[in-house]
Amino acid sequence: MVDSVLDRSEGFGERLLGLLLDQAHLVPPQLIAPLIAERVGRIGGRDVSVLLQDYSQELLVPLPGRKLVIGEPEPIGESAAGQAFLRVDVVEVPQNGAVRMYLPLLDGSDQIGVLALTLDEVDDNDRRLLRRLASLVADMMVTKHSYTDLFFLARRREPMSVAAEMQWTLLPPLAMSVPQVEVAGILEPAYNVAGDSFDYALNHDILHVAVIDAMGHDLDAATMATVAIGAYRHARRGDISLSEKYTFMDQAIARQFGPDHFVTAQMLHLNVVTGHVEWVNAGHPAPLLIRDHRVVRALHGPTTLPVGFGGEQPRMSEVQLQRGDRLLCYTDGVIEEHEVGGEPFGEEQLIECVDLMEQAGGGVRAAVRRLSHTLKEKRGGRTSDDATLFLIEWRGGSADHLTDLD
Repeated sequence: MVDSVLDRSEGFGERLLGLLLDQAHLVPPQLIAPLIAERVGRIGGRDVSVLLQDYSQELLVPLPGRKLVIGEPEPIGESAAGQAFLRVDVVEVPQNGAVRMYLPLLDGSDQIGVLALTLDEVDDNDRRLLRRLASLVADMMVTKHSYTDLFFLARRREPMSVAAEMQWTLLPPLAMSVPQVEVAGILEPAYNVAGDSFDYALNHDILHVAVIDAMGHDLDAATMATVAIGAYRHARRGDISLSEKYTFMDQAIARQFGPDHFVTAQMLHLNVVTGHVEWVNAGHPAPLLIRDHRVVRALHGPTTLPVGFGGEQPRMSEVQLQRGDRLLCYTDGVIEEHEVGGEPFGEEQLIECVDLMEQAGGGVRAAVRRLSHTLKEKRGGRTSDDATLFLIEWRGGSADHLTDLD
């Protein structure tokens, strides 16, 4: 009997990625760009650009850096880079006898931008290696982002208020996708948002979601939103019921700000295996249920007092989703925008826009982005109040196959 010997020798791809991984923990943020360009050059790549999504989700803006090509921002909706970003897939564009490649930069399932480079020719080995390189680059950038302002400054396209700075720091990734569920959110106005925020976490089989709107404007609203989200996370991590989460947040806001301040909230639990949803509506607009690419109904039900008014037992609602269903949660700024003396935008117009958005197809992140921009256009380009959208798609099934590495 001949003993089999595992081949542990280092191949070209392993060496390329391994050296980058070995250096990643020591490289200061400003040297990530030349390090990426150098590694791409090892496989014959040139004209490297790292494009990051701006805060209003309209452009992919180039990251400045030595050895990187710094061109003009690329529109997300109308460029090859934007298509790679929205479709979460590699896009290849023939270019003067070569190929310009655009690879989505994914941290987990959150897209942070696009890696662009040019090769004379491309085969499947190049594609496989570059996809893995792009994933590693995204992980490095997210890690470094926590202790540098370089990436933030590249993404910022106009001055940002202090309140908005607080809110963006508070947010989780704008999107998440796993086999059973996908979510995406967007805030407007991106550079002046104050009281709106959202949070989510996938803990085992339960997706926890909160969408909030703190009363007031500017720093007062941002401060209250910060306390509300902090209280929500603290309660969620205590593994308590949805009803108890509401009570904990209610007490935190009442104690900190007194009886004249409040936060409206939509809080829900989605079982990603069964599709069962329970939620508390604390003074928020009713979420919309989208099935077969159209809104079938608003999930009106018993409402609970906004968080901070104190002491009310929350009223629970439930619904059973079908696979492929989407839930759209939103804040009142989406439907209450109006000209002086005019009628508010309203739920009916929102539903019409959602139905049009659904006909266009696409993933959750592309859909919520397109809907937000469409709503802003329909409102005459105005966003006088915070306007937040959070979209959930339930798919069901299992993710167990992802543990099989063969």
